[in-house]
Amino acid sequence: MSKKGIAILGATGSIGTQALDVIRAFPTKFEAIVLTCGSNATLLVKQALEFKPKAVVVTDSLQYSYVQDALKAHDTAVLLGEAGLVEVVQYEEVNVVLNAIVGSAGLKPTVKAIQSKKDIALANKETLVVAGELIMALVKEYGVRMLPVDSEHSAIFQCLAGEEHNPIEKIYITASGGPFRGKKRADLLAVTKAEALKHPNWSMGAKITIDSASLMNKGLEVIEAKWLFNLSIDQVDVIVHPQSIVHSLVQFQDGSMKAQMGVPDMKLPIQYALTYPARFENSFERFKFMDYPTLSFEKADMETFRNLALAYESLRAGGNRSCVLNAANEVVVGAFLKDQVGFLEMSDIIEQTLDKVEFIATPTLDDYLETDRVARLITKEIIKD
Repeated sequence: MSKKGIAILGATGSIGTQALDVIRAFPTKFEAIVLTCGSNATLLVKQALEFKPKAVVVTDSLQYSYVQDALKAHDTAVLLGEAGLVEVVQYEEVNVVLNAIVGSAGLKPTVKAIQSKKDIALANKETLVVAGELIMALVKEYGVRMLPVDSEHSAIFQCLAGEEHNPIEKIYITASGGPFRGKKRADLLAVTKAEALKHPNWSMGAKITIDSASLMNKGLEVIEAKWLFNLSIDQVDVIVHPQSIVHSLVQFQDGSMKAQMGVPDMKLPIQYALTYPARFENSFERFKFMDYPTLSFEKADMETFRNLALAYESLRAGGNRSCVLNAANEVVVGAFLKDQVGFLEMSDIIEQTLDKVEFIATPTLDDYLETDRVARLITKEIIKD
């Protein structure tokens, strides 16, 4: 079997670096054809020197010259920005595009990759949050596979293997509850950035860690799951599971349930997306029952963590609402990380933005992109006020 060519969008982030660990572990199975980064050019150069990809893409223009100079003696093309991302996903040598870009910037490259008949390993949940209906229609039209990398969606995907003809009654997406599990709104008035960045179980980038603390991450995952698995809103539930061992569950119409379990480690869902439908032997840590004699589950608190309720409301409204939700959230998380807004203020600002952006019932790709642009501007204005 020839090597499977992988394009890693977001190679220097948490998912990207772990994906390279998987490629490193299976050098005869995979080849890194494309690596991209936002601003961590130093690490990108280091990765490029090791994996010798056909091309790298830098989305931060200030880092472009540095990367060019560092790789000029090597056979690696250096491209810039969104245009570069859209170009590299079309390379003939690429079989799978692993999209681990943070935020809605992952949308256009995903569209172009699907149109170029590449399978998508999706770690960029915002692609389906912003334009789920459009993306899944394209997946069907071009006959490609959408392989989930998020641990929760990978768990559901794994539970559904061999169950293609058995209707789903419900899925349960598990949540750790983040660092503020059990807290009430009064407890969260003075939450600091440092406190919000201390996730109890997972090591992730700053944006997704804040989303986890506010439960917006679960809200985005609910929206993603609805589109990924063709479910109604009422078929998707969130349950808090502090140990993060059960990654998600599927309940079938006969009442039987399947759960996918394992230690909290993203390398397994990344590997499964790259090797699907095969399972390759690896040396990852194994789950030991006696290390976790008790697994517990709790109801998600949507009153304290209003973001989860806003996600459900956006999904019920349809159209471009989830796109607005995502854009506003990206802006407020950025503002929170700069100490410009408080933790609880984030939900209030997102709700105000949802009220102010024009509703579009059946958006085109251009409508989604314009909605994203306008929602960001409005959110920034609200923060200034």
